Amino acid sequence: MAHAAAHHGHDNHEHDHHDHESLKTFGFWIFLITDCILFGSLFATYIVLHGNTAGGPTAKELFSMPGIIAETFILLTSSFTSGLAVLAMHKGNKNQLIGWLAVTALLGASFVALEVNEFVHMVTHEGATISTSGFLSAFFTLVGTHGLHVSLGLCWMIGLMFQLKKHGITSVTKRKVDVISLYWHFLDVVWIFVFTVVYLMGVM
Repeated sequence: MAHAAAHHGHDNHEHDHHDHESLKTFGFWIFLITDCILFGSLFATYIVLHGNTAGGPTAKELFSMPGIIAETFILLTSSFTSGLAVLAMHKGNKNQLIGWLAVTALLGASFVALEVNEFVHMVTHEGATISTSGFLSAFFTLVGTHGLHVSLGLCWMIGLMFQLKKHGITSVTKRKVDVISLYWHFLDVVWIFVFTVVYLMGVM
């Protein structure tokens, strides 16, 4: 009888734990929806203001496409490697999972470094700052917000790698890997819109 009660208690604990994890995943989806609204607002603002250069440099004068294409290639590759990390997790291969997350983080860091370099070049060599014109205010806010999201994702990913090293693949770390991968794919999709709406349309 005592054994049956203990077993029942264990089942309840497992069920509660599963519900708790599901709730956290649901919370993340809510966060993603609010992020979609945020980026939607920033894109709308950029579309309205992109022609307001106030006599300052235009998109065509500022954007260097080879660097932007390199950024895009790096970020798209990092989305692929984050997918490989999820596959390694489902195979139960902890070292491979950490390895692919490390590659993803390295590519993400390269993307951020290139973006920072682009911003620094604009400010120091072109005199194009966030206060120069409506176009540049909208540009720096939109692209900078995406870059900040990537940077936060990097910190999150590095912390998760340490957690995986310590605890291995558990139901908690599984959820976290699924969530970070989803977040990373979301940032990739946003970047494709940035690349098209901001850069491609800017130089055309």
